[in-house]
Amino acid sequence: MTLPPRRHHSARFSRNEPSHRHPLPAHAPKRRAADVAYDAIETLISTLEMRPGSPVVEAEIAERTGLGRTPVREALLRMVSIGLIEQQPRRGLLVSNIDLADHLDVIQTRRVLECLIAACSARRATAALRQEILRCAENMRLAASKGLIDEYMRADHELDLANHQASRNHSAVKCVVPLIVQCRRFWYAYQHEGELAEGARAHMALAEGIATGDEAAAAAGANQLMDYLERFARRIIDQ
Repeated sequence: MTLPPRRHHSARFSRNEPSHRHPLPAHAPKRRAADVAYDAIETLISTLEMRPGSPVVEAEIAERTGLGRTPVREALLRMVSIGLIEQQPRRGLLVSNIDLADHLDVIQTRRVLECLIAACSARRATAALRQEILRCAENMRLAASKGLIDEYMRADHELDLANHQASRNHSAVKCVVPLIVQCRRFWYAYQHEGELAEGARAHMALAEGIATGDEAAAAAGANQLMDYLERFARRIIDQ
C-alpha cells in the first residue's frame, strides 16, 4: 500500500538538546550523545521525516542532528537491533517498511505489556507522577478538541514517559518502547484515518485508573487504548 503524502513536521536538533518529543525533567543528568542521537533518529523515523524504504546515510544524519558520527553510528546499530532500520547487502542501511499485517501482532504484543505497565503504575506511582499523567492526558484531550496533531502526539509521548517512570518496571518498558515507536510511525503514516478524540478518551481512562491507584481500571484503560489502535489498524488493512 502506498503511503499518503507526508505532512511537514519540523525536526531539527542540536548537540545538547533532545527532540521536543523527548522532553527531560528539569534536573535530569546530562545524557549520553548516543541516547540523544537515538531519540533524534527515532523522531525522524516515527514522524516520517525519514520515509520507509529510504536510505540511511550516517553523515547526513550527523549533519542534520548536529551530533558526531560515532554516537549516530551507535544509535543506528540500536535501530537495526529493534527493526526500525534494516541492513541489506550492497544497499546499506534502509528505513524499514511498514508491514500492515505484522502491525496487528505489534499491537497484540504491546497490549500485554501496556496492561502490565499500567497496573504497575497504579500500584507504584508517586503522587507527583499521578498528577503528571493526568496532566498529559488532559493536554491530549485539549489538543484533540482543537485538531492539533503535533501537540497531541507530544502530550502522548510525555504521558508514555511519565507512565514508564511510574511503573518502575524496567524490563517491561524496555520491551514496549520499540513497539510504541512502530505504532507512532503507523499513526503518522495513516493519520487521515485516525480519530483524535477517541484516542484522547482512551488515554484519559488509562490516566484516571493510574491516578486513583485502581490497577484493574488502569489495565482496562490500557486495553481501551489498544482496542482503539487495533480498530484504527484494521481500517487501514481492510481498505
